[in-house]
Amino acid sequence: MSFDGLFTKAMVDELSLTLKGGRINKVHQPYKNEVILTIRANGVNQKLLFSAHPSYARVQLTNEAYENPSEPPMFCMLLRKHIEGYILEDVYQVENDRMIIFEIKGRNEIGDVSYKQLIIEIMGRHSNIILVDKTRNIILDSVKHVSFAVNSHRAILPGQPYIYPPEQNKQNPFLADEDDVLRKIDFNSGKLDRQLVEQFAGISPLFAKEVIFQCGIANRTTVPKTFIQMIDKIKRGTIEPSILSTGNKEVFYLFPLEHVKGEVKSFSTLSEMLDRFYFGKAARDRVKQQGNDIERLIINEKEKNEKKIEKLETTLKEAEKAEQFQRFGELLTANLYAAKKGMKEIVVVDYYDEMGGTATITLDPRKTPSENAQKYFSRYQKAKNSVSIVIEQIEKAREEVTYFENLLQQVQSASPKDIQEIREELIEGGYIRDRQRRNAKKVSNAKPILDHYLSSDGTELIVGKNNKQNDYLTNKLAARDEIWLHTKDIPGSHVVIRSKDPSEAAIYEAAILAAYFSKARNSSSVPVDFTKVRYVKKPSGAKPGFVIYDNQQTVYVTPEEETVLKLKKK
Repeated sequence: MSFDGLFTKAMVDELSLTLKGGRINKVHQPYKNEVILTIRANGVNQKLLFSAHPSYARVQLTNEAYENPSEPPMFCMLLRKHIEGYILEDVYQVENDRMIIFEIKGRNEIGDVSYKQLIIEIMGRHSNIILVDKTRNIILDSVKHVSFAVNSHRAILPGQPYIYPPEQNKQNPFLADEDDVLRKIDFNSGKLDRQLVEQFAGISPLFAKEVIFQCGIANRTTVPKTFIQMIDKIKRGTIEPSILSTGNKEVFYLFPLEHVKGEVKSFSTLSEMLDRFYFGKAARDRVKQQGNDIERLIINEKEKNEKKIEKLETTLKEAEKAEQFQRFGELLTANLYAAKKGMKEIVVVDYYDEMGGTATITLDPRKTPSENAQKYFSRYQKAKNSVSIVIEQIEKAREEVTYFENLLQQVQSASPKDIQEIREELIEGGYIRDRQRRNAKKVSNAKPILDHYLSSDGTELIVGKNNKQNDYLTNKLAARDEIWLHTKDIPGSHVVIRSKDPSEAAIYEAAILAAYFSKARNSSSVPVDFTKVRYVKKPSGAKPGFVIYDNQQTVYVTPEEETVLKLKKK
């Protein structure tokens, strides 16, 4: 639990310094559990993110771009009515808990002064964002409604009084001294880190383990001393926001954690660190929920075609034996007098063999010798006629497998807006049946929304993350002499550099984007081809997103999320 009470305290300090006295100009709710306020403070527009996501609950300033729905949700409309144009007077934490209250003042529709509170409770899957009329202490609405049937202590519903969550009866660590720590801890019981969590408010296992680790030898002297020293450090604001990477796992905290071994990345603010840590995480979670049925369909279609290829290749191997079937038929016809019904095989002189050898012919004992010969001639004819058809079917099935491998990669790196375009493509391709088409939203004819980046020298880089975007980017938007990139023989995105003569840095950074938004995202030294758009062609009748190209050069890059984030933030 990285976002503990101590982290919340530091975040409140950061938000208070940046936002206090600012005016709330805009309210958006891009997703069900997330709200963004645009606040004008100290001459700068700041975006304040509230998230009640079950796994990624937090509050922070953000520089990320969020796509808003065409119709704002009801909670968003209510927030606009009650707090747009209001002043953020204060931001504070409740005790040392993961609760932050934003005090908001303004004038209502009849001109009277009105006081509101926007409260975020960061409590895992029970996290919530609640708007309260401060004067009456009445809940106006919340992101999540909770009835008494779910929580006997309090209901989070419009019209209900706002009641704080139940007290945990723990001591506030910012008000403690070494003697308090000594009294709270039973050194004979062991598990000292767990005892710290149980006795002090807002202390996470992550912080408690760091205290015990920094003690060296944990005893009645070192534990209280180290605990208070670390709390004082946070109280003074002496922090170094850090992300610690250990293999495939990342954790963040107010400062580097010595008990967590791994690579450390430091940031100037908590919000900048959280933008980096949560980059893509919540979006991928939403994509997983929205695109689960699509991903399952794509995997099924891919596997179906792979099995089809196996069967067709078996048929092709049979077809390659066509000459042998003809040979057996003719040899059996020449030896009908020696064969009898009921025989399972016959050995005859092979007059095709220059050495005068013999051939063993398998027979169906239920058929006459003549019928067995006719069966071999039939198999010969069928095999001969099927070769060209089978080869064509194998080629088509392989194209389908390649197509669905591309789609699968696109789903796995998609944003929520990309999923709808992939769904539309599957409807247009007939992969989603008519009954689903009738229930589906009308297929949009709007231009795809592309992702834009800037290279370090200011050159615009554009990425298409699904087939609709790729087709539009490459075949309609890009100029003929601009530079086009794609991973070599690997499913991935089309990338275009909006320049006829880009720098080496722009090509390298665009190649990193192409590799990052490809199946090779987690690989190193990924080959990326680049050429002018004029040399990229879409064959007639080809699948969406499929192109052929020539006159290419190849650059090898290792995709790095850090680089992608820097290019995006610019």
